[in-house]
Amino acid sequence: MSDKEESKLITLYHGSQKKEIKPIFGLGNDKHDFGKGFYLTENISLAREWAVCSPVEKFGWVHKYQLHTEDLKILDFENESILSWLSELMKHRDAADSKRYKMLSSKFIAKYGIQTESYDVIKGWRANASYFYIAKAFVKDEIDLDILKELLCLGELGIQYCIKTEKAFSRLFEDQNALEKVDFLDYNMLFNKRDAIARENMRALINSDQNKVVKVFSTLI
Repeated sequence: MSDKEESKLITLYHGSQKKEIKPIFGLGNDKHDFGKGFYLTENISLAREWAVCSPVEKFGWVHKYQLHTEDLKILDFENESILSWLSELMKHRDAADSKRYKMLSSKFIAKYGIQTESYDVIKGWRANASYFYIAKAFVKDEIDLDILKELLCLGELGIQYCIKTEKAFSRLFEDQNALEKVDFLDYNMLFNKRDAIARENMRALINSDQNKVVKVFSTLI
C-alpha cells in the first residue's frame, strides 16, 4: 500500500453487545443523532464504554474497522457552526415535546441546518445522555450561545462517525482478528463515571457568570 493510500485510511471502532455484526446500508434507527447509518469512533476507549453502556449486565464487543475515505464526501460538524450540529439533532431527536419547541425547531432547522443527503459520512459529537442534556437546556433558553462549544468539550464524551451511503459502506472493512471482548463491570463503571463528571461540569458552567443567557435558542431564529 502506498503512502497516499495509507493517508486515506481511518481506523475506527464500533462498540456493541453483539459479537457478530454486518454493517448494511439502509439499516439503523432514524432517531439516532444523524439518522440511519452505522456509528463508529476513532477512540477505542470510548468504543469499549459504548459496548457496555446498556444496563444489561453482559459482556460487550469492540469491532475494529478500516474506512477508505478516498473520494468520500465527509461532513465534519467540528468545522461547522455548533448550531448546525444542533439542527441535525433536531431533525432526528426531540429535545422537548412542547408545542413551542415544535414550532421553533422547524424554523431553527430551516435557518441553521445543513443538507446532509449528499454526504457519505457524517462526523460530529455524540449526543449521549450528557450532550442531549445540553440540547434540552438550550431549547429551554437556559444556555447562551457563547458557552455552547465549551460545554461540548467538557466531558470528552466523544466524536462519532456515521456511515451513511452505500458507497461509504463499500469502503468499510472489519479486521476480524482484532475483535475484543469487553468486561461489563470495568467499562460500564467508566462510562457512568465519565457521564456523571461531564454533567457536573456542565451544570457548573451553565450556572456560572459565563452564561449570560442573552443569545439563546428563541433569539437566534
